[in-house]
Amino acid sequence: MPLTESVKFIDLFAGIGGIRIPFDELGYKCVFSSEWDKNACKTYIANFGDIPAGDITKIKEQDIPPHDILLAGFPCQAFSIMGKMQGFNDTRGTMFFEIERILAYHKPKAILLENVKQLTTHDHGNTFKVILQKLSQLGYHVKYQVLNALDFGLPQKRERIIIVGFLDKFDSEKFNFDFEKKDYNLASILEDENRIPANFYASEKIRQKRLDFTSDKIKFFPSVWHENKSGNISILNYSCALRTGASYNYLLVNGERRFTPRELLRLQGFPDSYKIVVSTQEIRRQTGNSVAVPMIRMVAQKIDSILRSKEHGASSETQRFKETYDKRVISA
Repeated sequence: MPLTESVKFIDLFAGIGGIRIPFDELGYKCVFSSEWDKNACKTYIANFGDIPAGDITKIKEQDIPPHDILLAGFPCQAFSIMGKMQGFNDTRGTMFFEIERILAYHKPKAILLENVKQLTTHDHGNTFKVILQKLSQLGYHVKYQVLNALDFGLPQKRERIIIVGFLDKFDSEKFNFDFEKKDYNLASILEDENRIPANFYASEKIRQKRLDFTSDKIKFFPSVWHENKSGNISILNYSCALRTGASYNYLLVNGERRFTPRELLRLQGFPDSYKIVVSTQEIRRQTGNSVAVPMIRMVAQKIDSILRSKEHGASSETQRFKETYDKRVISA
Protein backbone atom coordinates (compact mmCIF):
# COMPACT_ATOMS: atom_id res chain seq x y z
CA MET A 1 0.00 0.00 0.00
CA PRO A 2 1.40 3.43 -0.92
CA LEU A 3 2.59 5.54 1.98
CA THR A 4 0.02 8.29 1.46
CA GLU A 5 -2.81 5.77 1.80
CA SER A 6 -1.42 4.11 4.90
CA VAL A 7 -0.38 7.00 7.16
CA LYS A 8 -3.09 8.08 9.58
CA PHE A 9 -2.89 10.93 12.06
CA ILE A 10 -4.91 12.53 14.82
CA ASP A 11 -5.23 16.27 15.41
CA LEU A 12 -5.49 17.10 19.11
CA PHE A 13 -6.28 20.60 20.44
CA ALA A 14 -6.93 21.20 16.75
CA GLY A 15 -7.90 24.87 16.89
CA ILE A 16 -8.54 25.87 13.29
CA GLY A 17 -6.34 23.17 11.78
CA GLY A 18 -3.04 24.93 11.23
CA ILE A 19 -1.02 21.85 12.11
CA ARG A 20 -3.28 19.61 10.06
CA ILE A 21 -2.98 21.46 6.74
CA PRO A 22 0.57 20.29 5.81
CA PHE A 23 -0.30 16.66 6.59
CA ASP A 24 -3.43 16.88 4.44
CA GLU A 25 -1.20 18.25 1.69
CA LEU A 26 0.96 15.14 1.98
CA GLY A 27 -2.11 12.98 1.40
CA TYR A 28 -2.22 11.61 4.94
CA LYS A 29 -5.58 10.73 6.47
CA CYS A 30 -6.93 12.45 9.58
CA VAL A 31 -8.87 9.81 11.52
CA PHE A 32 -9.67 11.88 14.63
CA SER A 33 -9.66 15.49 15.75
CA SER A 34 -10.49 17.15 19.04
CA GLU A 35 -11.32 20.77 19.88
CA TRP A 36 -13.55 22.13 22.63
CA ASP A 37 -14.00 25.74 21.45
CA LYS A 38 -17.31 26.02 19.57
CA ASN A 39 -16.27 28.87 17.27
CA ALA A 40 -12.98 27.19 16.39
CA CYS A 41 -15.01 24.08 15.55
CA LYS A 42 -17.17 26.14 13.16
CA THR A 43 -14.06 27.25 11.30
CA TYR A 44 -12.60 23.72 11.36
CA ILE A 45 -15.78 22.13 10.00
CA ALA A 46 -16.09 24.70 7.21
CA ASN A 47 -12.55 24.07 6.03
CA PHE A 48 -12.02 20.36 6.59
CA GLY A 49 -15.51 18.88 6.61
CA ASP A 50 -14.81 17.05 9.88
CA ILE A 51 -16.62 17.65 13.14
CA PRO A 52 -14.02 17.62 15.93
CA ALA A 53 -14.76 15.64 19.06
CA GLY A 54 -15.16 17.84 22.12
CA ASP A 55 -13.26 17.97 25.40
CA ILE A 56 -10.37 15.50 25.15
CA THR A 57 -10.47 14.87 28.90
CA LYS A 58 -13.85 13.21 28.41
CA ILE A 59 -12.76 10.95 25.54
CA LYS A 60 -11.42 7.51 26.35
CA GLU A 61 -8.17 6.63 24.63
CA GLN A 62 -9.65 3.33 23.38
CA ASP A 63 -12.33 5.31 21.55
CA ILE A 64 -9.69 7.09 19.46
CA PRO A 65 -8.84 5.26 16.20
CA PRO A 66 -5.38 3.73 15.70
CA HIS A 67 -2.97 6.18 14.10
CA ASP A 68 0.63 6.58 12.95
CA ILE A 69 1.22 10.20 13.95
CA LEU A 70 -0.09 12.28 16.83
CA LEU A 71 -0.28 16.03 16.29
CA ALA A 72 -0.94 18.41 19.16
CA GLY A 73 -0.59 22.14 19.63
CA PHE A 74 -1.49 21.71 23.26
CA PRO A 75 -2.68 24.76 25.22
CA CYS A 76 0.15 27.19 25.75
CA GLN A 77 -1.36 29.88 27.98
CA ALA A 78 -0.18 28.08 31.10
CA PHE A 79 3.42 28.50 29.96
CA SER A 80 3.21 31.80 28.06
CA ILE A 81 5.05 34.89 29.20
CA MET A 82 1.86 36.80 28.41
CA GLY A 83 -0.09 34.64 30.85
CA LYS A 84 0.59 33.89 34.51
CA MET A 85 3.09 31.11 33.69
CA GLN A 86 1.62 28.67 36.20
CA GLY A 87 2.48 25.63 34.09
CA PHE A 88 1.24 22.38 35.55
CA ASN A 89 -0.52 24.35 38.31
CA ASP A 90 -2.89 25.59 35.59
CA THR A 91 -5.50 23.11 34.32
CA ARG A 92 -4.53 24.00 30.74
CA GLY A 93 -1.00 22.93 31.55
CA THR A 94 -2.18 19.48 32.50
CA MET A 95 -3.39 18.90 28.94
CA PHE A 96 0.01 17.36 28.22
CA PHE A 97 -1.03 14.43 30.36
CA GLU A 98 -3.96 13.83 28.02
CA ILE A 99 -1.39 13.44 25.26
CA GLU A 100 0.59 11.09 27.49
CA ARG A 101 -2.30 8.70 28.10
CA ILE A 102 -3.17 8.56 24.40
CA LEU A 103 0.45 7.86 23.48
CA ALA A 104 0.68 5.15 26.12
CA TYR A 105 -2.32 3.35 24.65
CA HIS A 106 -1.75 3.79 20.90
CA LYS A 107 2.04 4.15 20.58
CA PRO A 108 2.00 5.95 17.20
CA LYS A 109 5.22 5.90 15.20
CA ALA A 110 5.76 9.66 15.42
CA ILE A 111 4.62 12.74 17.31
CA LEU A 112 4.68 16.47 16.58
CA LEU A 113 3.96 18.84 19.45
CA GLU A 114 3.93 22.65 19.42
CA ASN A 115 4.01 25.20 22.23
CA VAL A 116 5.38 28.62 23.22
CA LYS A 117 9.13 28.91 23.65
CA GLN A 118 8.70 29.69 27.37
CA LEU A 119 7.80 26.05 27.88
CA THR A 120 11.53 25.26 27.95
CA THR A 121 12.30 27.71 30.77
CA HIS A 122 9.16 27.53 32.89
CA ASP A 123 9.85 26.68 36.54
CA HIS A 124 13.60 26.81 35.87
CA GLY A 125 13.23 24.16 33.17
CA ASN A 126 11.54 21.61 35.43
CA THR A 127 8.26 21.61 33.50
CA PHE A 128 9.95 20.80 30.22
CA LYS A 129 12.13 18.22 31.94
CA VAL A 130 9.00 16.39 33.10
CA ILE A 131 7.58 16.41 29.58
CA LEU A 132 10.78 15.00 28.08
CA GLN A 133 10.98 12.34 30.79
CA LYS A 134 7.42 11.25 30.17
CA LEU A 135 8.01 10.97 26.44
CA SER A 136 11.21 9.01 26.99
CA GLN A 137 9.46 6.62 29.35
CA LEU A 138 6.91 5.98 26.63
CA GLY A 139 9.74 5.01 24.28
CA TYR A 140 9.97 8.17 22.20
CA HIS A 141 13.28 9.54 20.99
CA VAL A 142 12.77 13.27 20.85
CA LYS A 143 14.32 16.31 19.25
CA TYR A 144 13.15 19.86 19.78
CA GLN A 145 13.96 23.38 18.75
CA VAL A 146 12.53 26.89 18.98
CA LEU A 147 11.65 28.08 15.48
CA ASN A 148 10.63 31.54 14.32
CA ALA A 149 7.93 32.18 11.71
CA LEU A 150 10.09 34.99 10.29
CA ASP A 151 12.53 32.35 9.02
CA PHE A 152 9.79 30.58 7.06
CA GLY A 153 8.71 33.46 4.85
CA LEU A 154 6.07 34.97 7.12
CA PRO A 155 6.23 38.64 8.22
CA GLN A 156 5.49 37.73 11.83
CA LYS A 157 7.94 37.28 14.69
CA ARG A 158 6.46 34.19 16.28
CA GLU A 159 8.80 31.88 18.20
CA ARG A 160 7.47 28.45 19.07
CA ILE A 161 9.03 25.24 20.31
CA ILE A 162 8.52 22.26 18.02
CA ILE A 163 8.94 18.79 19.51
CA VAL A 164 9.32 15.83 17.17
CA GLY A 165 9.60 12.26 18.41
CA PHE A 166 9.86 8.78 16.94
CA LEU A 167 9.57 5.34 18.50
CA ASP A 168 12.49 4.25 16.29
CA LYS A 169 15.67 5.93 17.55
CA PHE A 170 17.23 5.71 14.09
CA ASP A 171 14.31 7.66 12.65
CA SER A 172 14.95 10.28 15.30
CA GLU A 173 18.64 10.39 14.40
CA LYS A 174 17.74 11.07 10.78
CA PHE A 175 15.53 14.00 11.70
CA ASN A 176 16.95 17.51 12.06
CA PHE A 177 15.77 21.10 12.25
CA ASP A 178 18.06 22.38 9.50
CA PHE A 179 15.91 24.60 7.30
CA GLU A 180 16.92 27.15 4.72
CA LYS A 181 15.65 30.57 5.77
CA LYS A 182 13.12 32.22 3.50
CA ASP A 183 12.67 35.95 3.02
CA TYR A 184 9.45 37.60 4.15
CA ASN A 185 7.60 40.54 2.66
CA LEU A 186 4.98 42.43 4.66
CA ALA A 187 3.42 43.89 1.51
CA SER A 188 2.64 40.39 0.24
CA ILE A 189 0.07 39.72 2.97
CA LEU A 190 -1.66 43.12 2.92
CA GLU A 191 -4.96 43.68 1.15
CA ASP A 192 -5.65 46.54 -1.24
CA GLU A 193 -5.86 49.62 0.96
CA ASN A 194 -8.78 50.94 -1.10
CA ARG A 195 -10.87 47.94 -0.06
CA ILE A 196 -10.30 48.13 3.69
CA PRO A 197 -13.60 48.84 5.52
CA ALA A 198 -13.64 52.07 7.53
CA ASN A 199 -14.26 50.25 10.81
CA PHE A 200 -10.74 48.76 10.68
CA TYR A 201 -9.15 52.18 11.08
CA ALA A 202 -8.22 53.32 14.58
CA SER A 203 -9.79 56.48 15.93
CA GLU A 204 -8.20 59.84 15.17
CA LYS A 205 -7.18 60.09 18.83
CA ILE A 206 -5.29 56.79 18.77
CA ARG A 207 -3.64 57.55 15.43
CA GLN A 208 -2.47 60.93 16.68
CA LYS A 209 -1.14 59.31 19.85
CA ARG A 210 0.91 56.90 17.71
CA LEU A 211 2.34 59.84 15.76
CA ASP A 212 3.19 61.75 18.93
CA PHE A 213 4.99 58.75 20.43
CA THR A 214 7.03 58.13 17.26
CA SER A 215 7.99 61.71 16.42
CA ASP A 216 11.69 60.83 16.76
CA LYS A 217 11.51 57.57 14.77
CA ILE A 218 12.06 56.85 11.10
CA LYS A 219 8.77 55.99 9.41
CA PHE A 220 8.44 53.77 6.36
CA PHE A 221 5.60 52.00 4.56
CA PRO A 222 4.30 49.42 4.69
CA SER A 223 5.04 48.85 8.34
CA VAL A 224 3.47 47.56 11.51
CA TRP A 225 3.40 49.83 14.52
CA HIS A 226 3.55 47.74 17.68
CA GLU A 227 2.69 49.08 21.12
CA ASN A 228 4.09 47.04 24.02
CA LYS A 229 2.82 46.91 27.58
CA SER A 230 4.93 49.90 28.61
CA GLY A 231 3.46 52.02 25.82
CA ASN A 232 6.59 52.08 23.66
CA ILE A 233 5.89 52.10 19.91
CA SER A 234 8.07 50.11 17.50
CA ILE A 235 7.87 50.60 13.73
CA LEU A 236 8.70 47.30 12.05
CA ASN A 237 8.65 45.63 8.65
CA TYR A 238 6.91 42.63 10.23
CA SER A 239 4.22 41.94 12.77
CA CYS A 240 4.98 40.97 16.33
CA ALA A 241 3.35 37.73 17.44
CA LEU A 242 -0.43 37.66 17.09
CA ARG A 243 -2.00 37.31 20.54
CA THR A 244 -5.48 36.43 21.71
CA GLY A 245 -5.78 38.73 24.72
CA ALA A 246 -3.96 41.82 23.48
CA SER A 247 -5.38 45.30 23.05
CA TYR A 248 -7.45 45.68 19.90
CA ASN A 249 -5.01 48.33 18.65
CA TYR A 250 -1.65 46.88 19.72
CA LEU A 251 -0.75 46.20 16.10
CA LEU A 252 -1.59 48.88 13.52
CA VAL A 253 -0.71 48.73 9.85
CA ASN A 254 1.14 51.97 9.01
CA GLY A 255 0.06 53.25 12.42
CA GLU A 256 -3.49 53.64 11.13
CA ARG A 257 -5.52 50.46 10.98
CA ARG A 258 -5.95 46.95 12.29
CA PHE A 259 -5.30 43.80 10.27
CA THR A 260 -8.27 42.35 8.41
CA PRO A 261 -9.31 38.71 8.99
CA ARG A 262 -7.69 37.65 5.71
CA GLU A 263 -4.45 39.42 6.60
CA LEU A 264 -4.42 37.73 10.01
CA LEU A 265 -4.76 34.34 8.36
CA ARG A 266 -2.03 35.22 5.86
CA LEU A 267 0.27 36.18 8.74
CA GLN A 268 -0.03 32.58 9.88
CA GLY A 269 0.42 31.19 6.37
CA PHE A 270 -3.14 30.01 5.75
CA PRO A 271 -4.07 29.90 2.04
CA ASP A 272 -6.52 32.45 0.64
CA SER A 273 -8.88 29.55 -0.09
CA TYR A 274 -9.31 29.12 3.67
CA LYS A 275 -12.91 29.97 4.54
CA ILE A 276 -13.84 32.65 7.08
CA VAL A 277 -17.16 31.77 8.73
CA VAL A 278 -16.91 33.59 12.07
CA SER A 279 -16.66 37.19 13.22
CA THR A 280 -13.55 39.37 12.96
CA GLN A 281 -13.19 39.16 16.75
CA GLU A 282 -13.19 35.37 16.58
CA ILE A 283 -10.66 35.30 13.73
CA ARG A 284 -8.37 37.51 15.83
CA ARG A 285 -8.64 35.04 18.68
CA GLN A 286 -8.31 31.96 16.48
CA THR A 287 -5.24 33.17 14.59
CA GLY A 288 -3.67 34.27 17.87
CA ASN A 289 -4.04 30.69 19.09
CA SER A 290 -2.93 29.08 15.83
CA VAL A 291 0.40 28.10 14.30
CA ALA A 292 2.62 29.28 11.46
CA VAL A 293 1.60 26.83 8.74
CA PRO A 294 4.82 27.09 6.63
CA MET A 295 6.88 26.23 9.71
CA ILE A 296 4.82 23.09 10.32
CA ARG A 297 4.95 22.29 6.60
CA MET A 298 8.75 22.09 6.61
CA VAL A 299 8.74 19.85 9.69
CA ALA A 300 5.99 17.65 8.22
CA GLN A 301 7.93 17.16 5.00
CA LYS A 302 10.97 15.95 6.94
CA ILE A 303 8.84 13.51 8.91
CA ASP A 304 7.30 12.33 5.64
CA SER A 305 10.72 11.80 4.09
CA ILE A 306 11.76 9.55 6.96
CA LEU A 307 8.54 7.52 6.92
CA ARG A 308 8.64 7.27 3.14
CA SER A 309 12.21 5.90 3.13
CA LYS A 310 11.10 3.10 5.46
CA GLU A 311 7.93 2.41 3.47
CA HIS A 312 9.93 2.00 0.28
CA GLY A 313 12.08 -0.64 1.92
CA ALA A 314 15.34 1.27 2.10
CA SER A 315 16.84 -1.54 4.18
CA SER A 316 20.41 -1.16 2.92
CA GLU A 317 20.34 2.59 3.51
CA THR A 318 18.94 2.07 7.01
CA GLN A 319 21.57 -0.56 7.76
CA ARG A 320 24.36 1.79 6.63
CA PHE A 321 22.91 4.52 8.80
CA LYS A 322 22.73 2.17 11.81
CA GLU A 323 26.32 1.07 11.30
CA THR A 324 27.48 4.70 11.10
CA TYR A 325 25.44 5.54 14.19
CA ASP A 326 26.86 2.59 16.16
CA LYS A 327 30.45 3.53 15.21
CA ARG A 328 29.82 7.11 16.31
CA VAL A 329 28.42 5.98 19.67
CA ILE A 330 31.32 3.56 20.27
CA SER A 331 33.98 6.16 19.37
CA ALA A 332 32.30 8.71 21.68
